Amino acid sequence: MIRLKQATIAGLDQPGVAAIQLALQQAVELEHSTIPVYLYALYSLDAGKNPAIASILQSVVVEEMLHMTLAANVLNAIGGSPVIDAPGFIPSYPGPLPGGVEADLVVHLTPFTPDQLMTFLQIEQPEDPIAIKRDPSAQDDGITIGEFYQAIIKALSALPATAFYNPPRNQVGPDLMDGAIVVSDLASATAALNTIIEQGEGTASSPEESANSDQPAHYYRFMEIYRAARLQPAPHRDPPWAFNGAPVLFDAAGVYPVPSDPKASDYPVGSAQAFANDTFNYTYTSLLGALHSLFNGQANQAQMNRAIGLMMSLKGQARAMMAGIPNASAPYTGPSFEYQPVNPGP
Repeated sequence: MIRLKQATIAGLDQPGVAAIQLALQQAVELEHSTIPVYLYALYSLDAGKNPAIASILQSVVVEEMLHMTLAANVLNAIGGSPVIDAPGFIPSYPGPLPGGVEADLVVHLTPFTPDQLMTFLQIEQPEDPIAIKRDPSAQDDGITIGEFYQAIIKALSALPATAFYNPPRNQVGPDLMDGAIVVSDLASATAALNTIIEQGEGTASSPEESANSDQPAHYYRFMEIYRAARLQPAPHRDPPWAFNGAPVLFDAAGVYPVPSDPKASDYPVGSAQAFANDTFNYTYTSLLGALHSLFNGQANQAQMNRAIGLMMSLKGQARAMMAGIPNASAPYTGPSFEYQPVNPGP
């Protein structure tokens, strides 16, 4: 497929503040859209049998939350307001990624499988992956995430300096989230969006996420799973890295038999599965509400603590659901990640 020209992304062929705000809202939605997919795979794993893969997935999810925050900071810096607490914010699975990224890719909520790993590689693939021995990703389905953000940076550079709020507006800073960047001008906006690009894809010359980190970017972390070994420097090779570090082994017996693409309507009314899923979705929707407030003027420690508490609650609920609900006739329940603003009650 011929790649879309960057200028056409999200209406940026005629850039202005409104078009860039729309693109950045799509960026917030894009970063969020990967989180349920990665979490579903993570919590489908018996971490005792697949510890290395679970660790990689967990590390990627943490940085996706940072990326969502950075995109929201840039949107706020040019007068926008991230919309998070809304039914339309949650993507439908199976379905496409927001923002026209990898346009032919259909993303599913599935337990971890080698096929799902290939989806993860396609989501995170750079425009030009570094060929470290063998690269499984040969598909070219439209713009990459990096190209999406490069188009936004280009559009931002055409704005006058007065388009940016200074003093900063509604920013989540590093005091609340490690790695967050307060955005008040083009330079800080570019730094924020480049952080997203490099943590996901690396750079043109390195698979590492930054010059100050030896952590591989997301694409290459997923390649570690594909190649069954950690990525290490290999100074005498060209390029100077190799997948010859500690083993990253996959035990198919260590994956819970949860359904793919679950919906609340799949679970019988009144069943333990339905109650667990409704409770999960209510907690998830409450988390979206907490993040909406955090990104729209309540960037304080109390609000961050509320969001973190809800995240921890979600983690516990998802692990219990996917490992099996005791005494249920169909015990393995996949959380459907749907908008549920009403507490289902006991």
